[in-house]
Amino acid sequence: MCGVSTQTVSRVINRRPDVSPSTRAAIEAAIAEVGFQPSAVARSLVHRRSQTLGVIAAGLRYFGVAQTLNGITVESEARGYGLLLKELANHDTVDIVPVIEFLIAHRVEGIIFAAPELGTNIATASLPPGSPPIVYLKSRPSPAFSTIVIDNYGGAQLATNHLLSLDRRRIGHLAGPLAWPEARDRHDGWRDSLRDAGLATGPVAAGDWSSASGEIAFDTMLREVPNLDGIFAGNDQMALGILHQAHERGIRIPDDIAIVGFDGMDEAAQFTPSLTTVVQPLNRLGRLAVSELLATADEDPATMPVRALTLETELVIRESAPAPAPRPAARTG
Repeated sequence: MCGVSTQTVSRVINRRPDVSPSTRAAIEAAIAEVGFQPSAVARSLVHRRSQTLGVIAAGLRYFGVAQTLNGITVESEARGYGLLLKELANHDTVDIVPVIEFLIAHRVEGIIFAAPELGTNIATASLPPGSPPIVYLKSRPSPAFSTIVIDNYGGAQLATNHLLSLDRRRIGHLAGPLAWPEARDRHDGWRDSLRDAGLATGPVAAGDWSSASGEIAFDTMLREVPNLDGIFAGNDQMALGILHQAHERGIRIPDDIAIVGFDGMDEAAQFTPSLTTVVQPLNRLGRLAVSELLATADEDPATMPVRALTLETELVIRESAPAPAPRPAARTG
């Protein structure tokens, strides 16, 4: 149509400067006339790059999963990559190889495994031939593959030690599903902080991360220890269930029971009372996963260096477990 070579058309499509203004105008007019769109599939075959990353996730309805995926999306877009998302049908899916094979068949350049490590779903996975580099989130550090995790254990200790600083001594734990590694780490951090303080562990009840399960678990803990004076909740949504149930029972927070959550939901500031919580850097986790993956995208997975990165948490103090009162100054002379 324009009497030029395919290379010249390619230069215009790719916004190269080495094309005369008149030729560029003619080619752009022809593109508009025929409605031409470049084929990403054809381009990937020529360049052997799909500009696509695969993501394996589970539980997209959960806050932590959604926030992590948001970070993955933002960083991928910034680097010119698209995403192909596969959600596991069940959290306890053992055989993840077919999911990885699906992503390989779609020519992804790397895979982020953002589902929890449950049972043997990762330990028994034998990567198929041609597998691209994989970065695992929410998995135990391993000499076999790279992992990026959040310090759930340390975050739980931040929460529990804060309750101890408020002179709370009967501190229970509302855990998430203990099949999830992060739920177990939060439980262990709570338990060890109490033991380090010379205290017996308080009651433990497990929820399913939902607010409704928080209400049920709170009732269970109160039946076991009626004079409970502190609770570390495994996530903010379950903590919301505690706040609602406490209001229904006439239990004053923080006067009777101080509550600390975990996650750092923006809405935690609007809870009544506002919720003290441990903030996870979930968005940063997702962005870092993309950065790590692209840094090794051209590596052979068999010889790729293994890294284990841990991100720290932060305690944000609000009304449900306020800052401890200042100690009176010691008298002198």
